[in-house]
Amino acid sequence: QVRLVESGGGLVQAGGSLRLSCAASGRTLDSYKMGWFRQAPGKEREFVADMPWSGGTTTYANSVKGRFTIYRTNTENTVNLQMNSLNVEDTAIYYCAARLLVAGRYDYWGRGTQVTVSS
Repeated sequence: QVRLVESGGGLVQAGGSLRLSCAASGRTLDSYKMGWFRQAPGKEREFVADMPWSGGTTTYANSVKGRFTIYRTNTENTVNLQMNSLNVEDTAIYYCAARLLVAGRYDYWGRGTQVTVSS
C-alpha cells in the first residue's frame, strides 16, 4: 500500500502563490508516477501535473502550464506542487495520487487539500 498525505492548501488572493506537498510512504516508489489532480465544486476531477517518482519528464495540464511546477524533495520523501499566479479558476480540492509506471490508472489517492483563491 502507498499512503499519501497532502498539505499546504489554504486561502490566497488572486496572483498569489501556494506550495502543496504530498508526503508518500508505505513502499518504495521508484516504479511509480506521482500526480496532482484537482476537483472544483460542481466539476469533475481533472489532471494537473505528474512526474515519475525517480525523476524525469514532467507533464502539465494546459491550464496550469507555466504557472505550476511539480517537483520532488528527496530528503523529505515528498512530491510538491508550486503554484504561482493563482487565479479564482484554480480554486479546488487538490489531490495527490500514485500509480505504477506501467499502470493505466492511478490506484492510490490522498484525501485532498483545499485551495481557495479569492479575487
